[in-house]
Formats: sequence, C-alpha cells, structure tokens
Amino acid sequence: MDLFDDLPEPTQTSGLPVLKGYVAARRGEREEMQDAHVLLPDMSSCLSALPGQVTRVSYFAVFDGHGGARASRFAAEHLHHNLSKKFPSGDTENVDKLIKKCLLDTFKQTDEDFLKKASSQKPAWKDGSTATCVLVVDDMVYVANLGDSRAVLCRLEAAAADGQRRLVTLALSKEHNPTMYEERMRIQRAGGTVRDGRVLGVLEVSRSFGDGQYKRCGVISSPDLRRCQLTANDRFIILACDGLFKVFSADEAVKFVLNILQEGSVEQRAGLTEEEVRFEAACQQLASEAVRRGCADNVTVILVSVGF
Repeated sequence: MDLFDDLPEPTQTSGLPVLKGYVAARRGEREEMQDAHVLLPDMSSCLSALPGQVTRVSYFAVFDGHGGARASRFAAEHLHHNLSKKFPSGDTENVDKLIKKCLLDTFKQTDEDFLKKASSQKPAWKDGSTATCVLVVDDMVYVANLGDSRAVLCRLEAAAADGQRRLVTLALSKEHNPTMYEERMRIQRAGGTVRDGRVLGVLEVSRSFGDGQYKRCGVISSPDLRRCQLTANDRFIILACDGLFKVFSADEAVKFVLNILQEGSVEQRAGLTEEEVRFEAACQQLASEAVRRGCADNVTVILVSVGF
C-alpha cells in the first residue's frame, strides 16, 4: 500500500468508537502562548455532506507556532474549514485515496493562504507553525503532520499466556527535523543549508506552515500521512507539541496517563462521569508535569479517549 504509512492491522470491532477530547495548555517560561488547538469530536456540522458509507468525522489538531502566534492561530482557524470544503461526499469509490488527496490539498491551501496574508503585511509576517492533525473517519484514524509536534496511540494488546495485557505505544506521526537525511537532502537541493541542526542555522523544523523566508530553502508544507484503524484494545491518543516530548518519551507520556486513569478514588464533578474526570485530570497533570520537569517551551496536550 503506497497511499499511506499504514500501522499494524487491528482485530476487528463492531460499532463506532466513542471519542472525547480534553486539552491542557501551559505557557511555560515563554512570554507569549504561540500554540493553538482545535477539538471537534463531531465535525459533521462543518461538512455539507458525507460519503455514503461514512457515519461520523472527528478532528483534533495542535499547532506549535514559532516567530509569533499568527501562523498557528491562522491554521487553527482555517485548516478544518478548508478540509470541510474538500472532503469527499456522495457515493464515492476508494474513500481512503480521496481523504489522502483532501488532506494534502488542504495543507497546501492553508499554507498558501497564510503566506499570501503574511506577505501583504507591512512589515511582512515571519511566523511559522508545526501541525499535527488527527482526522477520525468512523473507526479509521488519519494523521497529517508537519514539523515536530507528535501524535501517539495507547493500545493494550490482548492478554498473553500469563493473563497480562501488553502495553503498546504506536507513533501516529513522523517528525520533520532538518538533520534527517531526506529532509536535509531536499533543503540542500533547494540551495539551503543545515547548520547546528537548523535550516540556515535558525529554523528547527524542515516542514511547516508559514515561514515564507525559508520556503525557497526547501522548507515545505506537505504533510506526512499515516492511518490506523481503531480497535477495542485502544485507550487514548495523545497529540502534543514538542514541548511535551522534550521532557517525556512517548512511552513515558502514555504510562503517565495510564497511571492517573488507574488511580483509586477520584473527586466527583457535576456533569462529568468518573472516566471523564480521570481523563481531564490526566491531561492537565501531563502538561503540568512537563513544565515541572523543566520544559521552558509552551506545552499543549490534547488527550482523546477512545471507547467502544
């Protein structure tokens, strides 16, 4: 399959997953909050029509701005609307292929629209932003990402012979760092250089929205795409900017959340189930712990619970 980087084949499930999103944002030691995020557990209100075989579409995204907050805010405001306009509808064949094209076209248009707006300002805006977007179409997760924000899935595999369930952390995104061979080659072919692990010695990521002054140096806005079918063994997805992953490995972050979900008693809160209270606490504590561990960067964490 050359359309996507597919993750392991799941066991089949019946029914659609129930998804709920929780978010925590910390400014860290930065003067300004340059992250942005979007949670749309049910995106159908944005879509004029769905493909015949699709029941529900959900969208979660985190954007980590640099050089200012304008690119991240622009992407948070516009990307899902562009996606809605391009999303396949009607009785279509090969929905997977159409969703892939829709995501690629959406990222391209969002970047072009921001660059046009940025270049029309006096002085021109130089903001840029990473993006990690999770689109869930029924039980299929599509992840499109630029830069070094990440998405990971917590899967508890079926019980082994000893009765223990095995924890698996699946990477749903691919980081874009200028030191990576393919990224560096593209930058150098475009006439750019990589110094001290950065494009022209300045920019830490090799793909992003905005960053108009680096686009001629091989920095692109084409996302990597991955897809993964959700299963009854899946517990949650973490989307977060690199501020979290500077002080947590993916496995550590997943285990940290699991520990909070499995703690004893929880404080009841009006209007929330016990599970919702636990997920909310896990999301907030994960972001706070990243700051406590010394992450000076902005930290934004989206935690998406998965239930069948």
